[in-house]
Amino acid sequence: MLKEDNERLVRVGPGTPAGNLLRRYWQPALLSSELAERDGAPVRLRLLSEDLLAYRDSNGDVGIVDAFCPHRRAPLFFGRNEECGLRCVYHGWKFDRNGDCVDMPSEPAGTPLQARVKIKAYPALEKGGLVWVYMGPREAMPPAPDYEWLRAPASHRFVSKTLENCNYLQGLEGGLDTAHVSFLHRDTTDHSMSLAAADGAPHLDVEVTDYGYNYVSTRNIGDQRYVRLYQYIMPAQQMRSNVLGHTGKRPKVPKIDGHIWMPIDDYTTWVYNFMYSYDATVELDEAYALDYETRSGRGPDHLIPGTFALKQNAENDYLVDRELQKRGVFSGIRGVNTQDFALQEGMGAIVDRSKEFLGSTDKAIVTMRRLLLDATRVVEKGEAPRGLDPEKHCSIRAHDDLLPQAVDWRVRFAQDALARW
Repeated sequence: MLKEDNERLVRVGPGTPAGNLLRRYWQPALLSSELAERDGAPVRLRLLSEDLLAYRDSNGDVGIVDAFCPHRRAPLFFGRNEECGLRCVYHGWKFDRNGDCVDMPSEPAGTPLQARVKIKAYPALEKGGLVWVYMGPREAMPPAPDYEWLRAPASHRFVSKTLENCNYLQGLEGGLDTAHVSFLHRDTTDHSMSLAAADGAPHLDVEVTDYGYNYVSTRNIGDQRYVRLYQYIMPAQQMRSNVLGHTGKRPKVPKIDGHIWMPIDDYTTWVYNFMYSYDATVELDEAYALDYETRSGRGPDHLIPGTFALKQNAENDYLVDRELQKRGVFSGIRGVNTQDFALQEGMGAIVDRSKEFLGSTDKAIVTMRRLLLDATRVVEKGEAPRGLDPEKHCSIRAHDDLLPQAVDWRVRFAQDALARW
């Protein structure tokens, strides 16, 4: 990859090619649970290299505004959240969630200054347990996202988030890299071998779509094939199926899961993790979800208290156990999520992709990079990038299964790859 193309994709601040592209989509800003209380304390946000605040007003609506008062740039984090607005405690100026100044008590009554003063404010909405924000030009704001997991009822859905200390593109590439599962996540300590580990050189087929692409990894397992259909939804969402569990057996909850990588800035990323039961008769209870999170290495006990950062991190080498590595955990690191972070963060905050040597199993990554590069240029021309129309992504889902060698996965998956919620 050319150095200039790498720079084009990894820099996300205002005015950068990737920053302008990412601002054209509704993006996850925080969990709804982080703003549980009306008129509660505001929450600091840093998104796409912008310092912001989120708060829930007296009506229950979420505002996302500049972190600093436009009067003297005092921090609004210490402000009073009251009567449908955020009031700066320095001089009492108050702003609603639309950015309008609704009170200016330190100035004479009726001052024309009040009508002229505004604070930067971004549209926000809530769906699927998340607060979503749109940070792009108002005239280009797309309809709200409509992924199937957002339509699943709360009883069938679970979302979480974790802090990753590297550029978003490294996380996204890891999510779209199916070949690494055969190695990094291999664990034979329980005397079982995952389907992915049985064939470390999967064949990949990538089909570009209006929302991004779908791709299929095919692994030969004796006289059968393990076929896994993934979805890549622009700009930075991956969706995968877990119809079959670690050993090839059907899990208790038939679920689909995935991630969204939301850049905090060029060097850090929020990773949103979602899972949902696609069977209306099988709920995804919290205990089951938390058990999955714990086995992945991102459960509540794995986080530094009061944060979304992992206790196992670069400072302690992710607690790699070299004896465990010899006994059957390929990486010597416990937890799939922690294994991913160790490798992705260990590349450095931003990878120099001009030094890479890519192979046949990197096809999905290469295609994703090309789509994002093309999209930055589309936006520069004043046009709409791929993936904004919810009609294009509302009916898709991921799927996986074991198939006889002679069976066409397209025929077998035709109905299973369609959304039901």
